Amino acid sequence: MELELRHLRTVRAIAEAGSLTRAATALGLAQPALSAQLKRIERALGGVLFERGRHGVRATPLGELVLERTRVVLPAVTELQREAARFARTPRGPGHLRLGGTHGPLLGALLVRLADAAPDARVTTRTSWSERRLAALLAEGRLDFALAGTCGSAAPPGADGLVWREVAVDPVFVMLPARHPLSDATEIGLGELAGEDWACVPGDGCFGDCFTAACARAGFTPRHLYETDPTALVHLVQAGRAAGLCRATFPATDGVVTRPLTGTPLAWRHLLGWHAGSRHADTAGTVLAEARLAHAGVAARSDSYTRWPAAHRVP
Repeated sequence: MELELRHLRTVRAIAEAGSLTRAATALGLAQPALSAQLKRIERALGGVLFERGRHGVRATPLGELVLERTRVVLPAVTELQREAARFARTPRGPGHLRLGGTHGPLLGALLVRLADAAPDARVTTRTSWSERRLAALLAEGRLDFALAGTCGSAAPPGADGLVWREVAVDPVFVMLPARHPLSDATEIGLGELAGEDWACVPGDGCFGDCFTAACARAGFTPRHLYETDPTALVHLVQAGRAAGLCRATFPATDGVVTRPLTGTPLAWRHLLGWHAGSRHADTAGTVLAEARLAHAGVAARSDSYTRWPAAHRVP
């Protein structure tokens, strides 16, 4: 019998389970079938891999040698499979750039800047409310760059080989109907809105927990926090059903105003991510610079945001 990777996985499963019975259950096999397979593997390797006893199995010196090799070989093969899949999914044409992003105006602004800078390049986009999903798409080679974000100083979405760089940090503003009694305020204390219901766009980070903690520091517990898409969020605010939580760069909309929260209790960090092994990794510096310029352009179109840096002495 010629040794295969599945045989090494079987040996590892037996060692991890500590008994043939438990290993058979984990592998979905009958114990006699696993015992027969182990004997064939042992014949192929030229010796006994496990000593059987009343309390399970224990690796022999030969078994320890094989297990030591599996700790190197199996992860290496797994990584090879991932790299091959990433390579196969990457378009070979030099002029194709695939961008991903969450909700908000930054992805569109970056797309415009890249199109102006390289009008002959083909740029495609993909959106998701999930930062983790975007990270997975980068790791799988389905995206070249992704605009994601984190609440405050939280760690960016994790995956092996990903690189994240900060584009900008936005304060989180509150969105109110234009007729709200506090709509003319320069900034609003979170506690002044204790009686409101709330709405925000979805995400899979810690924003909801951070908001609840900020409310607790302000002396109240929010009654409701609706997670919805940006269009529905604006509708809820316009109808007076909720106060919205939005990034300071949220575009102006009829019937609503955005205002800073006193003390900036919440912030959102915009990030650009890519895989270190991407064919476009050498252009990351250029894309990052364009993303920062795109953010500056979006911020400049928000009257409430342009007043905020001056009031808080932000350069």
